[in-house]
Amino acid sequence: MGFDQYHEPPSELSEETRTFARMIASLIEEAEAINWYEQGIFAEKNEDAKAIMQNAQQEEFKHFGMDLEFLLRQKEKWRVTLKAILFKDGDIVKLGEKGEHKAE
Repeated sequence: MGFDQYHEPPSELSEETRTFARMIASLIEEAEAINWYEQGIFAEKNEDAKAIMQNAQQEEFKHFGMDLEFLLRQKEKWRVTLKAILFKDGDIVKLGEKGEHKAE
């Protein structure tokens, strides 16, 4: 992604906004890596290679979670919304709607 991650001139963005953009980019990169490993794990026939990819995917998943937590600490409304959705039983869409209402 490089420096093309900004939609506005970087010089017009605060340091906080540039950090936010970096963390969003990192979250996207981690999600892509998780996906690539998932595909490789599915296709790989060698059990040793598969185990290595599974271990690497777990690391990417940890990084994804750390990125997400950082972002949620910056955006209280996001945190409130996701608290209503994550780790809950029930209809995911309904939980999302409930979370949105809580965040308003």
